[in-house]
Amino acid sequence: MIEKLKGIEERFVKLEQLLSDPAVISDQKKYQEYLIEHGELNKIVPVFRQYEAILEELGETRDLLKDEDPDIRTMAKEELPELEGQAKDLKSQLNLLLMPKDPRDDKNVLLEIRAGTGGEEAGIFAGDLFRMYTRYAESRNWSIELIEKNDSSSGGFKEVVSLIKGKGAFSSFKYESGTHRVQRVPETETQGRVHTSAVTVAVLPEAEDIDIDINPADLKIDVFRSSGPGGQSVNTTDSAVRITHVPTGVVATCQDEKSQHKNKAKAMGVLKSRILDAKIREEEEKRSADRKGQVGTGDRSGRIRTYNFPQGRMTDHRIGLTLYKLDAIMEGDIQSIIDELKTHNQAQALKESH
Repeated sequence: MIEKLKGIEERFVKLEQLLSDPAVISDQKKYQEYLIEHGELNKIVPVFRQYEAILEELGETRDLLKDEDPDIRTMAKEELPELEGQAKDLKSQLNLLLMPKDPRDDKNVLLEIRAGTGGEEAGIFAGDLFRMYTRYAESRNWSIELIEKNDSSSGGFKEVVSLIKGKGAFSSFKYESGTHRVQRVPETETQGRVHTSAVTVAVLPEAEDIDIDINPADLKIDVFRSSGPGGQSVNTTDSAVRITHVPTGVVATCQDEKSQHKNKAKAMGVLKSRILDAKIREEEEKRSADRKGQVGTGDRSGRIRTYNFPQGRMTDHRIGLTLYKLDAIMEGDIQSIIDELKTHNQAQALKESH
């Protein structure tokens, strides 16, 4: 590990020199590339330097244990546990920082929310979740672009698909894939009984042209008129677009824009993301038959979270986290949940790497 870190430090020093080179500064593309790389290494190098300083201090303190003066030996013995603790903590930090980064983490996110069991109440909760994620994205200054929606008659959605744009969006949203269960008294319930409903959430990294190549001959494209709740037409032209990738059977639809051209572009983006996601999942399944230890992009059919409104409680079943601040969570205050999931996932990955 030390040799690897020394190599990183050498590259960091070299980048500092390059960033002050007039020839590099005049080439904005190269300058930005070096600046981004420098920023990434700047997360590691200061910790490594601190670790090296502690190791040096540890060595000196251990030497003092052999000193002829008993007072100096006593002082060294008292200081040793604290220094060893600091060295252990810094080593753990470095192990985490050196872990391979998910190459999808910085990508935009395709967020798909679908009402499951529970009838109209599930549709209402699908709308509540969409609002929660929208508020969270806004708090991170990420933009939300609606791709497709199918309204339910009681409010909310049978299905809603959106694109969330922002650096690091996938790194946070990837923990949201799965079944979200809600327990509350529906507005339509006259006896005051608590009902349980479910909504499924799928999170896909937005595919780019470099990620996946699609043969236009493999596509079946249909155009139709956009429809609103109850199936009534909301447009007088055939602007809605449905694209089917014939070899895989993957389908994407977009009817949010009035322009057929814009809807087609959006639908194609969704299609690519869905095909890429299926491809990634297939590869992951081949690599690992047992993925129970993974918190991240787990089985979408698995229940991951329960929102209990009568008790104001949210429980994430994957890590046993329970919070009694449901009102704030439904307003988009979910960063603490995501942080806990990230920490757990990192600990699991670290354990598996040893």
